[in-house]
Amino acid sequence: MSGAAGAGGVRRNEFGQPVGEPVDGWTTRPFPAPTVLAGRTVRLEPLGPEHVDGLLATMCAPGTESRWTYMPDGPFADRAALAAHVERMAHADPNRVALAIVEQGSGTPVGQATYLRIDPPVGTLEVGWIMYSPQLAGSRGATEAMYLMARHAIDELGYRRYEWKCDALNEPSRRAATRLGFAYEGTFRQATMYKGRNRDSAWYAITDADWRRLRPAYERWLDDANFDASGAQRSSLSTLVAAALG
Repeated sequence: MSGAAGAGGVRRNEFGQPVGEPVDGWTTRPFPAPTVLAGRTVRLEPLGPEHVDGLLATMCAPGTESRWTYMPDGPFADRAALAAHVERMAHADPNRVALAIVEQGSGTPVGQATYLRIDPPVGTLEVGWIMYSPQLAGSRGATEAMYLMARHAIDELGYRRYEWKCDALNEPSRRAATRLGFAYEGTFRQATMYKGRNRDSAWYAITDADWRRLRPAYERWLDDANFDASGAQRSSLSTLVAAALG
């Protein structure tokens, strides 16, 4: 019975113990290199000092302070503080690839997102440190940015697990994860601390098998045909994702 599926289709080893399916032909995946991910409405590019002024005007404009409540840092009230943040994001952690989200056409930086907790030997990584300006939030560009990052990680780099984690009290982030098709996997109590307070972390993930079903749903939603002349969507991403996942 070694390596064979026994009763009920469960694979068992030579001792009769249930074991996971083999991952045939697996090799360590490439570490995400700083690159440009270009879409129709936005592009993502390595976060750097050239983005500071634009992000100060959009992501840190007066009235955006509450958007930073669940972020590890911020809000940033002045250029020097934001520049120090950008430097930390870009260079302080070698296991992190920070990207600026830039509007196509205008070239205006309108947000940031990051690959982190990258584990090439087993093919897992997380998308996090996602911060949108008010003009990006809720737009086609916000969804397209997440599509571009997932497609790059899974289709182009070959990662098999793509994670999303957030403060369990952060309802907007939890709704976003569900809308994007991430499966909720549980809450880790007292997982960490930030800004002097406890954080229980809600965990979500998309596997490579999930992505094969989700990618066409994203692409159908992003297609120009899904929007009328006023820019209103014809089919919601939530509806398309639910249908894709059955």
